[in-house]
Parts: sequence; structure tokens; C-alpha cells
Amino acid sequence: MTETTLTRSVTDDARAIPSQPIAAPAQTSSRGSVPTWLTRVWRGPQDDPQWARPALLGLLLATSSLYFWNLTASGYANSFYSAAAQAGSRSWEAFFYGSSDAANAITVDKPPASLWFMALSVRLFGLSSFAILLPQVLMGVATVGVLHATVKRQFGAAAGLVAGGILALTPIAVLMFRFNNPDALLTLAMTLAAWATMRSIERTSPKWFALAGVFIGLAFLTKTLQAFLVVPGFALAYLVAAKAPLGKRIWHSILGGLAIVASAGWWVAIVELMPESMRPYIGGSQTNSFLELTFGYNGLGRINGEETGSVGGGGNAGGNWGATSLLRMFNADNGGQISWLMPAALMLLAIGLALRMRKPRTDARRAAYLAWGSWFLVTTLTFSLMAGIYHAYYTVALAPAVAALVAMGGREAWERRESFLGCFTLFLATAATGVWGFFLLSRTVSWNGWLRVVVLALSITAAVGFLLVGRLHRRALPALVGLALTAGLLGPAAYSLQTVSVGHTGSIVTAGPSTGGTGGPGGGGMPGGTPPGATTGTAQGGMPGAQQGGMGGLLNASTPSAAVVAALSADASNYTWVAAAVGSQTAAGLQLGTGLPVMAVGGFNGSDPSPTLAQFKAYVAAGKIHYFAAGGGFGGQNGGSNASSQIASWVAANFTQVTLGGSTFYDLTQPLASGSASTTATS
Repeated sequence: MTETTLTRSVTDDARAIPSQPIAAPAQTSSRGSVPTWLTRVWRGPQDDPQWARPALLGLLLATSSLYFWNLTASGYANSFYSAAAQAGSRSWEAFFYGSSDAANAITVDKPPASLWFMALSVRLFGLSSFAILLPQVLMGVATVGVLHATVKRQFGAAAGLVAGGILALTPIAVLMFRFNNPDALLTLAMTLAAWATMRSIERTSPKWFALAGVFIGLAFLTKTLQAFLVVPGFALAYLVAAKAPLGKRIWHSILGGLAIVASAGWWVAIVELMPESMRPYIGGSQTNSFLELTFGYNGLGRINGEETGSVGGGGNAGGNWGATSLLRMFNADNGGQISWLMPAALMLLAIGLALRMRKPRTDARRAAYLAWGSWFLVTTLTFSLMAGIYHAYYTVALAPAVAALVAMGGREAWERRESFLGCFTLFLATAATGVWGFFLLSRTVSWNGWLRVVVLALSITAAVGFLLVGRLHRRALPALVGLALTAGLLGPAAYSLQTVSVGHTGSIVTAGPSTGGTGGPGGGGMPGGTPPGATTGTAQGGMPGAQQGGMGGLLNASTPSAAVVAALSADASNYTWVAAAVGSQTAAGLQLGTGLPVMAVGGFNGSDPSPTLAQFKAYVAAGKIHYFAAGGGFGGQNGGSNASSQIASWVAANFTQVTLGGSTFYDLTQPLASGSASTTATS
């Protein structure tokens, strides 16, 4: 591999421009049967190895097959977001704001970008598990392709293929690219930003760097401030390596920042400037403000553990969300999700930077190490030390960086395999991966316990082979590389196959077999949480009428019975909301079952002041709500509003209790004799 890659990338771009007029008939190959464009798709750039493009297409096909396999076993996955997608498919206003219901009572506690794709899919295909999860699968395949293209430009086709393969088989990526949380779109958008950043460095192009800012803006509209974790590294790489005077590099960086503001700020400005009476309440906030949600509940609160209204807040050293430490990514909760190749990524990053130290300032490979390495380090440190709400599935944001660093560093060392440093680097990375994989698999000895021995044996064999690489026959080298890759990816692949073999539902999900982790609600570490191993959707309550002092109704929705659906659907056109329920998951189950708007009182966990008791009384007096699902909230909140508890108490004291299909509701059209005056007085 030489450093002519940048020149080759420019010629690749020029070659991609069609040479025929748009209206010209399709050209065929020399055989006269295969269109030229199809040949180009199969062959790829002329200076690529013949195997490169077929291998990429094979990788994308294999990734698609893996991600689509058994997809609908997860049902509606996280019903909280599925209900919002259903609402967005029925109402363009709900679509724009990311409302939980089509009548626009309250939004989800994230910006709506990921919901837009799901809602459009539901509009196109109808409400189903497949329609909800299809966009995430496509995002996953696209992320693999974008990562391949980004790494390939500086490190060659083989490195790009390795990076894409590592990402495709990372267990948490396999889960989240088949699940409907916002993390799939977040990961794709940040990877696209990395691709645009490297292109901007190659061309010293403010337009490309502004495009990187646009992708960061999309990531912000997906999951707010988490998108900014990659920004320092991208800015550093451009400021260091772009072929322009320092003043221009600074100006181009400012343009990239302005692109972020513009691409994300338009939606924020509309929401903040719109009168509150003309839009839904901003879920997750205490003051009906998206800015408060961004910098409070989804911002500083995630760092210091003081998210107002959260359930099971962290506080000191992580609290109920798991202990904070520099080794958090390697513990029982997170290790099997993401850390398989993290030791190798750290080593290869350090050695790669050392090897490029004496290169010119504009060295594109060093810029790639700076961009991906900063992404990796900043995100790892943030996840490791944040004391607030944290879930293991957040680590999918690390997967592209880990995959890129391993592929780039491995390629760098392979090119220097004739030197001691090169072969020792390959030995060290392979051995560390095998030893760590052995320890990770030792946490699940009751599940394919033999696998850890195989991984360790293959890794040691490959590591020793790298030490002796200078003595091996040239024809044995591909087998050695294949052995090392097999050893490193066998554990993640096994976890990934286990992940696609079962469904995953609810708010807290993990990939692979249970490792007995104890961090966070749902992981067994919080009193009243779901028991260990219940990440595939076991609901502890959640149905109307069930006791909801535990966490089940918070973590997952339940499917309403046919009798409940029939009762709520009767005369539905006479009501704005066919029912109301404390908490978004309980409301989501009813909404997905009926296809009709259900008000989520108090937002996700009932701690938002929406609606207030006075507002709810007014809705009832106006005949806008038919039923109220029994249940008194979740308890254990870190501050927040108690309006939902007031509403539940008022309803129980003033309206007739009815049983529908074994579930308890209150009919808000049938006041008790003693409460009728009170109801009338609030009209």
C-alpha cells in the first residue's frame, strides 16, 4: 500500500461521472448482453483488485441476510417508539414533532428524526413489526457500506472490507440495527460525518466539511448532544491535516459548525418559537422546552446523574445505572456488547499514530487515526464516567470507531510485517484479542463453553504465526490473516447469531446470552426491576389494572385483549383520545392494539407535568377522553411532577370503575354520583 491512495480517490470520483449523455441508450459490454453500468457496479474502480467489488457486494448481502433474519420476532420492539411511529403515520403534525399519539398530547423524550423514517415506512407498508424495523436494517447495511468506503480510501480495499465485517458482526450493532431505538440512525449519521470529514481533508473542501456538519445536525435531531461526542476529533483532524493555511482551516471549521447549527437548528427554532398551545408538550422536560430537555434530562443530567424525573437515577458512582469507572466498557454489562476488539483498537491506535509521527502534516492516514481515535476515546470516556441514565446498548456508537481502528492499524502493521515492530504489533493485537475473548466467553460457560477454548487456541496460533511471518511461504500469508480474523470474530459472531435467534422487546435490551450483569434497571441491579435475563420482553405488569409500582410498565408495553380493543374502539370518533394512561409504555400498548390515540399522562414514566390536573379535568369535561387505565405510576422518581398521581387519584375518586377483558379502567363518561358536581365544576 503506497500513499497514492488520495490521488486514486480523486480519479475514482472522476470516473464515477457518467460519460454518456443522460438520454443515451444503455451501453452494453463486449458480450452485448450486460449493461456497462452493471459491469461497473460489479467491477468497481479499475485500479481496485478484481476481488474487491464482489467482496464488498458479498459483505453487504451477508449483512442484509443476517439483519433481516428472524426480524419480526421482536414484534414492535420498543413500543414507546413504535407508538410514536404509528402516530406519525396518521398525523403530519405528530410526524413533525415526534408525538406519542396522533392527537398530539406529548412528544417522546428525543427529537424525531429516527421516527420520521419509521413513520414513512408505516405509511408505505402499514403498521407491522416489519415496517417498524425495516428502516433500522437498511441503516445498518448502509453504515457498513459507508464505513468500508471511508477506511478504503486511505488504507485500501482489504482494510475497508475488514472494517465493514467487524462492524457487521459487533453484537450490539447486530441488535440495534434490528431494533427501533434512535441509535441506528445516530450511528449511521455519525459514520457519514466521518466519511465527509475525510473527503474534506483530502480535497481541502469547505463544502465537504459543511456536509459533515449537516450529518452531525441530523445526528443531533436523532439523539441530541450525543452527536457532539465525535465533533472534537473531526475538527482536530481537519485543522491538523487539511492542505490549506491555518486561517483557512479555522474558517472552514467555523463553516462546519455553522452547518451543524443550521441543519439542526431549524427544527429547534420552530419548536421553541411555536406557542405552547399550538404544539404538543415536549416529553422529558419539566417546563415544556426542548432546550431544557436537551441540556437537562438528555444533557448535563446524563453526566452528573441528576436527570429530573428519571426513575432509578444514578447519583454517586453510577448508582442504579451501574458503577462508573475507566473499565466500565469491559464489565459484565458491556463487555460482550462491544469490547471484543477494544484492546486491539487501543493498541493499534497508539502504534498507528507512532508510525505516522514523522509524516507530513497533511498525511491523510494520520488524519484518519485522529478522527476515528478521538471518536473512540471521547465516547469511551463519556460512557465510562457518566453517572446518569446509561444503558449498554448505547455502546453501538463505539462500533464504527472500533472497527475502523482495528482495520486501519492492522493494515499499517501488515505493510511493515518484515520489520520487528510490524510483526510484533500483529502478534500483540491478535494475542490480546484472543485472551480477552476467552475471558468474555468465560462469563457464559453454560452457553457453548467450548467456544472460549477454540478462540484462545486459534488466537495463539495466529499470533505465533505473525512472529514467524518472515519465514512463511508467500502463499501461506492469506491463510494466516484469515486465521487471525476468524479468531477475533468467532466470539462476536456467536453472540450475534444468538442475538438474531430470539426477539428483543422493551426499553432495555442487550445482545447475546445473559452474563449476569447487574447494572441498571432491567439488568437485575435495581429493586423492582425486571429480573436478569428478561431483556427479551418479559413484562412485569404494564397492562391496565396491573400493579405498576415496579418497573414492568416502564420498561415494556403489553398487548391489550380483544375485549379491551373492542371497548376502546367503540364510538372512537366521538373522542380525541380513546383512553389515557400513566406512562408512555402503558399508553403505547393500548395505542398499538387499537390504532387509535391514547394519551400518555406524564410522558415516559409519568413524571412530566403534562397534562396538569386542571388540564385533564378540562379534557374530561369536554368529553375528549373515554377511558382511564388503572395504575398509579412507577415510584422512585428523581424529582419531577406528581401531576400524574393527582390525576389518577382524582379519576379513582370520581368515576365508575369498569373491567374490560380482565383489565381495570375508569369510564370518564360515567361520573360517580358524589363526584359529578366536581366534574361539572371544572368544565
